[in-house]
Amino acid sequence: MSKTIRLFLAFEAAAFLIASLVHSDYLIHGYAHPRARIAEGVIAVVLLAGLVCSLVRPGWTRRAGLAAQGFALLGTLVGAFTIAIGVGPRTVPDVIYHITILIVLAWGLVVTARARPDAGARGG
Repeated sequence: MSKTIRLFLAFEAAAFLIASLVHSDYLIHGYAHPRARIAEGVIAVVLLAGLVCSLVRPGWTRRAGLAAQGFALLGTLVGAFTIAIGVGPRTVPDVIYHITILIVLAWGLVVTARARPDAGARGG
């Protein structure tokens, strides 16, 4: 189960890193948004930290996964709220990204929460 949790953390971190690069105007031009770039970058770092913790301390995999994904879900809900009230970027790709990543984060949290509390202690 720890491999699955780590896979979620890695995928989510990559998704937020890519979103941050898009909002930095590095990957796709025309979608620059400094506040979104910073928020997505911070979330990516937190998810990567959760992944590193799960690798360095396998017994912490479940806790690290819950903490990192919970933080990411909360941050993404804030981002979705800013889109809804018109403060955040409101492009179609932004809306699709937020809906998709909210589903992935919720799925990852459910998988992580259902794991045994010692998931990762034996490296499996």
